[in-house]
Amino acid sequence: MQFLIQQTAAADKPVPRGLSTHILPTSATMIGVCMTVLSISHLGTGGEWHMVIDKLLAIDALVFLASALLSFISMRPNPLSTSYETRAEVVFVAGLGLLALGAVALAFMIK
Repeated sequence: MQFLIQQTAAADKPVPRGLSTHILPTSATMIGVCMTVLSISHLGTGGEWHMVIDKLLAIDALVFLASALLSFISMRPNPLSTSYETRAEVVFVAGLGLLALGAVALAFMIK
């Protein structure tokens, strides 16, 4: 009888989530970071590279948005949750790479 009670108690516990619970808020924060850097970059003198960096950061914000959406979908109960979470992870890391590329480009552009 105690075994049955333990099984019932284990079934009532929430299923632990993977990285999606971390990817969603972090992706939203990174969208804000992209927008902040985009705004700050407009304080300097404009040039050809400003336009490239602006476009890169805007695309990066969309990449983080896609990561957040995939992460949100993976939290919903469905059979493909693991697949969506894996995609969210890959898209998030790609977004971090783009942001790093934009930061390096912005650093070399500043005189």
